[in-house]
Amino acid sequence: MIVNTSCTRRLEWDAAHRVMRHESKCATLHGHRYAAEVTCEADALDKVGRVIDFGAVKEIVGSWIDREWDHTTLVNYRDDALILFCAAEEASGKRAAFIFDGEPTAENIAKELHRVASALLQPRGVRVTRVRVYETPNCWADHA
Repeated sequence: MIVNTSCTRRLEWDAAHRVMRHESKCATLHGHRYAAEVTCEADALDKVGRVIDFGAVKEIVGSWIDREWDHTTLVNYRDDALILFCAAEEASGKRAAFIFDGEPTAENIAKELHRVASALLQPRGVRVTRVRVYETPNCWADHA
């Protein structure tokens, strides 16, 4: 039986970015306390009555965020100067940058997290129907 029930897990991390072609101060390297809401659906609830355990989303998707994005720099693949800086940081033992195919905007971060979360949760029979990324408490982007 197909259910019309979803669940959402909020995940948070800290990262730096800059938006190279931004018209204002976001063209400068700066950081955010990002938050994402990952919304999931399944064809049927599990034996406990859930789409998926919230802890499983944290373990599966949250560990990917911790490994790839937390306390790192989100970089446009065309931002040669920032990539060079991040490579030097990585060579001295710091976290590697995460390279985006475009500007690391909230919209592109939401799109990438949707892609990754979908791939990670699909083996559990779970579909990611929406990812909302908060760049600040009052600014966010959705990808469905």
